[in-house]
Amino acid sequence: MRACVPLTVAVLCGLAWAGNLESCASRCNEKFHRGAACQCDRRCSRHGDCCDDYEHLCTAKEEPEEFLELEEEGPDNSLYSAPSSCQGRCREAFDKHHPCHCNDRCQEFGNCCKDFESLCANHEGFSHSSDAITKEELQSISEKIYKADVNKAQKSDIVLNSQNRISPSESGDQVDRCPEPLFTYVNEQLFSKPTYAAFINLLNNYQRATGHGEHFSAQQLAEQGVFLSEIMKTAVMKELYSFLHHQNRYSSEEEFVDDLKNMWFGLYSRGNEEADSSGFEHVFSGEIKKGKVTGFHNWIRFYLQEKEGLVDYYSHIYDGPWDSYPDVLAMQFNWDGYYKEVGSAFIGSSPEFEFALYSLCFIARPGKVCQLSLGGYPLAIQTYPWDKTTYGNGRKYIATAYVVSSTQ
Repeated sequence: MRACVPLTVAVLCGLAWAGNLESCASRCNEKFHRGAACQCDRRCSRHGDCCDDYEHLCTAKEEPEEFLELEEEGPDNSLYSAPSSCQGRCREAFDKHHPCHCNDRCQEFGNCCKDFESLCANHEGFSHSSDAITKEELQSISEKIYKADVNKAQKSDIVLNSQNRISPSESGDQVDRCPEPLFTYVNEQLFSKPTYAAFINLLNNYQRATGHGEHFSAQQLAEQGVFLSEIMKTAVMKELYSFLHHQNRYSSEEEFVDDLKNMWFGLYSRGNEEADSSGFEHVFSGEIKKGKVTGFHNWIRFYLQEKEGLVDYYSHIYDGPWDSYPDVLAMQFNWDGYYKEVGSAFIGSSPEFEFALYSLCFIARPGKVCQLSLGGYPLAIQTYPWDKTTYGNGRKYIATAYVVSSTQ
């Protein structure tokens, strides 16, 4: 929640702005204005309240700054080269460390790589080029997905004990302020549902420490296929595929599922040269890198690890506005000796619901804030692509995906 602007400042600012407070015209990089219909400050992307013309008017005047995240787990730039080609980089997020760029706006800044036109001009990383997906379309499809999640937990299925809420400035203290577990009760009959069971089977197929290669047995590979098969039977994933098919992103369900398997389960290296990570492992199962927990954004994984005594819940800095499941919690915890400073997670959602929203945002807004709507409340998701390696025709693996904000 943003701090209120003092009345005198608000009055003076209101007199100074005779223009339209629904536009960023003459307002780029201003301070937060409580009385405005939308914002143009540097943090509006985080809060999901930018004016519609913010990107057009404000980001074109200077190179975009790094997104101010709820949690610091964007791609590690030290792992990346700074190539002078757009090979495998089309539509990537802006990175000031690269000598040339391949994003949608490089032509405006005059800093495209020489092969941008030939590789990226009519290429979006999917089977067909298409018009951009609008914010309104994202909000509409996310509401449909929200309503379609019939496998979500009901109120009686989960008793949550969130206990002490702290300020964001205290999240790095590593102090356990909650003597009791986060989950007082979970109706484990939920886990017998096909998508839950298939999801849980995947969670222990990974080594959590980066730098150690992942090697899957035939059974473990088959479990990936079973999970995708089960979620594709649900109304949630049918809504998502129908939307993306209508947007000309995929020509068939087979192509869609194949791409999901690659972007989520395809292996790449976060540490040494060995293929030691994937989007699924990072986001849902969790990893340890440089002595810290990275990823780990799933409530089912959290509950199961807490039940085994491997997770110790410390506190939370955010509890979402929803009065039913799924809800959102941004928390601090210790995972078997390693600390997570801020870990945002949906609570009570089905596996297919999270998988659908993260996939939607990665496809529609890779490397950017993705503004959705769930049950009438705004919610923002941040995704990052893995830019060091690609699959297919320059397509990107998922590096991470997580909730960054929800404003009431």
